Amino acid sequence: MGIWLGFERRVALRFLREGRMQSLLIIVGVAAGVAVVAYISALIAGLQANTLEKTLGAQAHVTLSPLDDVVAAATPPAGTTALQQAQPRAQRPRSVANWATLVPVLEALPGVAAVSPMVAGAGLAQRGEASKSIALVGVDLDRYDRIVNLRRKVVAGSARLGPGEAILGRDLAADLGVRVGDRVTVVTSSSTGGTTTVTTRDAVRVTALVDLGVRELNRRTVIVPLRAAQSLVGLPGGATNLDLVLTDVWAAPAIATSLAQRWPYKVESWQDTNAPLVSALNAQSVSTSLIRAVVMVVVVLGIASVLVVSVVQKQREIGILRAMGATRGQVLRIFLLQGAIVGALGSALGLLLAIGLIWAFTTFVRGSDGLPLFNITLAAGLALRIAAIATLCGVLAAVAPARRAAALDPAQAIRL
Repeated sequence: MGIWLGFERRVALRFLREGRMQSLLIIVGVAAGVAVVAYISALIAGLQANTLEKTLGAQAHVTLSPLDDVVAAATPPAGTTALQQAQPRAQRPRSVANWATLVPVLEALPGVAAVSPMVAGAGLAQRGEASKSIALVGVDLDRYDRIVNLRRKVVAGSARLGPGEAILGRDLAADLGVRVGDRVTVVTSSSTGGTTTVTTRDAVRVTALVDLGVRELNRRTVIVPLRAAQSLVGLPGGATNLDLVLTDVWAAPAIATSLAQRWPYKVESWQDTNAPLVSALNAQSVSTSLIRAVVMVVVVLGIASVLVVSVVQKQREIGILRAMGATRGQVLRIFLLQGAIVGALGSALGLLLAIGLIWAFTTFVRGSDGLPLFNITLAAGLALRIAAIATLCGVLAAVAPARRAAALDPAQAIRL
C-alpha cells in the first residue's frame, strides 16, 4: 500500500510542479484565505476577552439580593368588579436574610470561586464647598478583592479599609480635589419607617484611588468598611447583596437559575445586567462564523477551479497512466493528494501571514495612552483547527476534478 501511495504522491507533486504558476497562485490564494480566517478569529477573540475583562472586572458574575417590595392589591368582594391601580412602593435598602450563614453555603457550591457580602447605598461626598453624589459601597476588603481584584486597580496610595478609611474612584477624587491622605465627609439619609428621615455623616480618610475601568464608576464610587456602610445606610448587621465570582463566567445563567429556585431571593447573572453586551458579543460571533464560511467557500472554489483546469491539461498524461495499468482509484487519489497538498501548504503559509498581521497590530496600533488597544494571540489549538479545516477543504475541492479524471477513457484521452 505504501508503494502505491508513494507512486501517487510522486505523480501528484509532478503535476503540481508542471503547472508551477497555477499551483503557486492557488497556494497563495489558500494562504490569503487562511490568514484572513486566523487573523479575524484572533482579533474577535481578543476583543471579546478584553470587553469581558473590562466589564466583569468591576462587577460580580452573579448577584444575590432581597426581592423587591411590592404592594399587594386588595381582593374585591365576590361578584364585584373593581378597577385598581397600585402605586409602586419606593425601594429602601434591605438586608439579605441570614446572609452570614448563607455565605459559607454559597462558597461550598460547585463552580463558585468567591463570595463577598456588600452594603450598597447612595449619598453625598463633601469636601469644602464641593459636593458630589456617590454610590456608597461597604465591603470586606479581602473578600471584595477576590471579586474585582481591587488591589490591582489602585492608581495611588495603598488599598486599606480600616475604621474611618475609604477608597475613592480616581475621577471622583479629582472632582472633589482630594488626594490620598485627605479627609472627605460622607453624608447619607435613611428612613426610620415613617416620615422621619435620619441624616448620617462620617468623615473618612482616603487611603487609595482606584481605576475601576468604567468612567461612571470612577466618578461615583466610595468604598468603605462593611460596618461603616451598615451604619451610614441604616442597616446594622445587614448586607444588601451577596456577590459571587464563578470559575466559568458562561455558567452564570445556569447557576443563577439554580440559586433562584433554591432560595427566595432575587438572583441576577452578569448576562442579565449586561444584555446589550451579550447581544453584541453574539453578533460578533455570528459575523465571524459567516466570514469564515464565505472565505472557506472561496478557497474551495479556487482549488476546484485550478484542479479542473489541471484535469483538462493533463488528459493525455492521465490516459497514459491508465494505459500503463493505473487504476481509477489511483487516479482519483492523485488528484485528492493534490488538493490536500495545496491545502496544507496554503495553511502553513497562511498561519505565518496571520502571525505577522497579529504582530503588526499589537506593535503599531496604539490607543490614546500609547499602549496596545488589547492583546491578540493566535492560540495553538485554533491555528491547528483552521489548518485542518483548510486542508480538508482542499481535499473536498478536489473530489469533483478527481472523479472526472478517474472517469476518463484511456484510449480517448491519449488521442486528445
